[in-house]
Amino acid sequence: MHLQELLVYDNMDLIFDISNLTSEKDEFSDSKRDILKYLKIIGVDSRFISYTPEKIYINNLRFSKFSRKRQETFNHQYPDIEVVRNSLFQKICSKASKSLANIKPGSVILIPENNFILEVILEPYTRKYGVELVHEGDHDLIAEPLILDDEVNRIFRDIFSGEGLEFRKKDNEIYPLINVPLDWINSFLEMDGRLKIENENNNELASSFMKFLEEVAPQYRENVLKASDYIESKLS
Repeated sequence: MHLQELLVYDNMDLIFDISNLTSEKDEFSDSKRDILKYLKIIGVDSRFISYTPEKIYINNLRFSKFSRKRQETFNHQYPDIEVVRNSLFQKICSKASKSLANIKPGSVILIPENNFILEVILEPYTRKYGVELVHEGDHDLIAEPLILDDEVNRIFRDIFSGEGLEFRKKDNEIYPLINVPLDWINSFLEMDGRLKIENENNNELASSFMKFLEEVAPQYRENVLKASDYIESKLS
């Protein structure tokens, strides 16, 4: 398809004729490279969107500059690719960014197979930090799919066992989901038409205590994790 359309430009969303910016020979295929190139042309910052062949997920609306008018322009060129403007997904990405801010640029990150939420969150870091995501082979870091609820359950399990906290984090591991509640993830997955994540191997006593705390102090999970991190920093 030839690029003959209007470009939405700058934060004021002014419309300009961009036909003069490209020649009649310019074409855009359905390849990831061309899709990202087209997003750049229309003014979208792809460091703040997550690419999949079927959908583009906005993970920071402000920084991506993916306005409604830019979306119209994009979908004129790529009508079969859905642009997902999900506020809950943006909150998840914001939480995840706290754990990913110190990734070394150019790192090779090993990610588990068939973990959509982890892969879609890390995908923009291939442009933001130039990292490479792999499912096998040599790597610098391992992305662990540890969710906030599971980590808090483990902390309570250690406390209830009477043996004290056991710190298991390793220098070559990253935890993109450790600040993200399970209900956020499952709500987003359900809205996106995907299977929910199930809790596995959680301690029954710890789970019961967490249900009690949920009713009296909904923010307890974040506070428990912060307390654990503080203790670990003091003992390390």
